[in-house]
Amino acid sequence: MHLNIKDGKIWIQWNATDLDIAQKLVHLGISSQGIVIGFHPINLRQYSDYAVR
Repeated sequence: MHLNIKDGKIWIQWNATDLDIAQKLVHLGISSQGIVIGFHPINLRQYSDYAVR
């Protein structure tokens, strides 16, 4: 798992686990718009419930 904090958002860069870390963060109170799925190409991020960048 590789996470970064950039511009006040949590970027999930890599997740080689069976955990849905983004969903866990939302469950802990992080807004879905404060999470970026960085390992998805930018043109596909718009289709998720998470921030684009």
